[in-house]
Amino acid sequence: MSQRPILTWPDPRLAQPCAPVGDPASVAALIDDLFDTMYAAPGRGLAAPQVGAMQRVFVMDIGWKQGAPTPLVCIDPRILTASDDTATGPEGCLSMPGITAQVTRATRITLAFTAPDGSAQRRDLDGFAAICAQHELDHLDGRMHFDHLGPAARAALLAEYRAPA
Repeated sequence: MSQRPILTWPDPRLAQPCAPVGDPASVAALIDDLFDTMYAAPGRGLAAPQVGAMQRVFVMDIGWKQGAPTPLVCIDPRILTASDDTATGPEGCLSMPGITAQVTRATRITLAFTAPDGSAQRRDLDGFAAICAQHELDHLDGRMHFDHLGPAARAALLAEYRAPA
């Protein structure tokens, strides 16, 4: 287990869709590294392309910062259903440090994925868990959080990110 460097935008790999994993055993070491890297960052979710591994896997743990770890590994995830109810709120990203975007997302989703043991899983997520999973799934599809913004808001966010500190 080790920490890996986190890619930052505009690294072109962050805009590329990832390949399916297929065999969960093939990403066991990557999963350990994703958790090590996420906790050290410190973040609540991390997708494989953020460390340069172009495979459809992400990890998340929305509770660890409050003292109740809830680690989740999602291999080859897909959203089965998303609620019509949405919420708009600030989202940060480890691949764009220091920048938050006001993103609108479904407040409830049903997520299907493969667990590390190879079993098919289905999980109903709501609130922050649903938002975090959607954010990480976006990375697997080559999207960043700012891709959900309108042209003016996106341009302003990117100008802020590029501005010298």
